[in-house]
Amino acid sequence: MRVCGIDCGTETTGYGIVESDAGSRNPDLVWLAAGGICPPKKALLPQRLAHIHAELAALFVRWQPEVVAVEEVFYSVNAKSAIKLGHVRGVALLAAATAGLPVAEYAPLTIKSTVTGYGLAAKEQVQFMVARLLHLAAAPEPADAADALAIAICHIHHAQTLALQEVRAL
Repeated sequence: MRVCGIDCGTETTGYGIVESDAGSRNPDLVWLAAGGICPPKKALLPQRLAHIHAELAALFVRWQPEVVAVEEVFYSVNAKSAIKLGHVRGVALLAAATAGLPVAEYAPLTIKSTVTGYGLAAKEQVQFMVARLLHLAAAPEPADAADALAIAICHIHHAQTLALQEVRAL
């Protein structure tokens, strides 16, 4: 299974591509790519969104993921920031749908709990565990890329659990 995790952001949208052998009992997670999409800071919001969409579309063509995983909407004190984040999230969902890819969504607490074992883990703990799980020498940069990898890892673990439950049900 190849998963593209996306950490939506208006300044940097992180992405991470992780692969695993879904048929194996204890599959090894393999890091394939990670990075950040940074639209021009002085561009207007529509151009920033178009830039993010084009970059995500190119990533999907290049890496051919089977599924895209994103963070669910979380509530923010700053309504303006939440709305901008929602725009970016919509662009990510549109890029996945346009590519014909299914989308899985996970709550921030679920992602942190899956990767670190603690739903309120600090950003540094998530980065540390992502590096450990993917056998990387250091935490991925930028931090948004580490978050995107965490989202992909979360999906892989949840997909494995669902697959095991389906096998047991037969």
